[in-house]
Amino acid sequence: MSPSAVARSSTEDLRRLVELAQQGDREALEALYLLHFDRIYSYLHMSVGNRHDAEDLTTQTFLKMLESIGRFRWRSAPFSAWLFRIAHNLAMDHFRANRRWQPEEEVPEPEGSQESSAEEAALHSMGRRSMLELIESLSLEQQQVLMLKFLFNFSNGDAGTVLGKSEGAVKSLQHRALASLQKQLPED
Repeated sequence: MSPSAVARSSTEDLRRLVELAQQGDREALEALYLLHFDRIYSYLHMSVGNRHDAEDLTTQTFLKMLESIGRFRWRSAPFSAWLFRIAHNLAMDHFRANRRWQPEEEVPEPEGSQESSAEEAALHSMGRRSMLELIESLSLEQQQVLMLKFLFNFSNGDAGTVLGKSEGAVKSLQHRALASLQKQLPED
């Protein structure tokens, strides 16, 4: 089977799962939960910076998914972007409510993240701890864009859906974030 046929098959499988979940099928809801849990939890853990809040927000994300899956419609963005949008909104509400960020030492790596560009290879080679320190100096929006693009492999359009921004705004935030990081790197 060709890569495009595999992608088409998995997209069709996901569409079928969503349709079944919208009809109240418990197994389909459980499958959607299992498919997306690790990525949603990792995203929230990196966003809020501590395990306890990430666990609470992950639970809230899937509760909101259960409450509103009947209103989900396939448009230009995939189901995962819709689910990440719910998680993003909950994280932003969390920040507004707490007005503080409590980072932990270790943030989990999302499973299945792959390096696919020179930027990612450079970021990886700098060492995780120093990279996290550099990224923390960026604006929250720039951090979110880099996380969605490079750790979760979202397209500009899908990242825009999650963040409530246009594709052009995502490109601009990514460019500014990478330029800022480049300025902070020691010259070799």
